[in-house]
Amino acid sequence: MEQNEMGCQTQTSQAPVLCVNNCGFFGTAATMNMCSKCYKDFVLKQDQARLAASSFESIVNGNTSNEGEGDIAVTLETKAVSPEVSVISSQTSSESPAGEGTEQVKEGPKRCGTCRKRVGLTGFNCRCGSIFCSIHRYSDKHDCPFDYRAAGQEAIAKANPVVRAEKLDKI
Repeated sequence: MEQNEMGCQTQTSQAPVLCVNNCGFFGTAATMNMCSKCYKDFVLKQDQARLAASSFESIVNGNTSNEGEGDIAVTLETKAVSPEVSVISSQTSSESPAGEGTEQVKEGPKRCGTCRKRVGLTGFNCRCGSIFCSIHRYSDKHDCPFDYRAAGQEAIAKANPVVRAEKLDKI
């Protein structure tokens, strides 16, 4: 930005520069002519390399005096490595169904426990563990095996502990 005679700032007209990694986006001089995504990846790789080099040197030298700094390095290193781990795990999960179909069981559509009607997202979860439609959602409509009376008694017993007064001495 330049200032003209009046003191107002004006922007110099420059042609947009494509990212040096040829990703198709435009880069800026502040990010070394890289787009924001490529620059973020570049900085992340630099930090990861620096942390790896420092941790390797500390292992070789046997330094254990920088415990606090090591905790920070481990935290940053795990954050930096996690995207790669998720990519690897997604690749292995996509390979395993092709090789062995027994590991993943495809779950069918959610259905009412009584009438087997499809309920989708509108199903009602009962305390007995089943899903029911709007007609069979009440416990008396689907012969629910859950003992509501015992559950109520336990809740009352927990909420109201027994209070006993000490016996008075007779005069």
